[in-house]
Amino acid sequence: MPRSERSPLLLAGLLASAAVAHFAAPRQFDATIPRVLPGSPRTWTYASGVVELALAAGVAVPRTRRVAALATTAFFVGVFPANVQMAVDWRHRPAPQKAAALARLPLQVPLVLWARGVARDVAKGGSAGSAA
Repeated sequence: MPRSERSPLLLAGLLASAAVAHFAAPRQFDATIPRVLPGSPRTWTYASGVVELALAAGVAVPRTRRVAALATTAFFVGVFPANVQMAVDWRHRPAPQKAAALARLPLQVPLVLWARGVARDVAKGGSAGSAA
């Protein structure tokens, strides 16, 4: 079943908003970077913000939507370790913060499915992604 015609634009908006947050408040994202990654957490925070901006632009444009939505799917899977890192690091924090960190883990699933669905709609020629 095709998604709403707005679905790709809503996904692009989510990605763009997350990207802006990476630059506006990088400290909160730095804390989620797995320590096994080389280099500075801030570099990873900014790099992921740049990637999210590029994905947002790609999803917003019908001509690049399918490839960008597939890349977004992979991105959402790829950042899951940061959510796990946050849950581990926040396990001793007050209950509301711990609950927020744990809640992020299953929320990744609908994001992955959403991005994959946008890509599939384009591939099927659905109204959510048909290019002119």
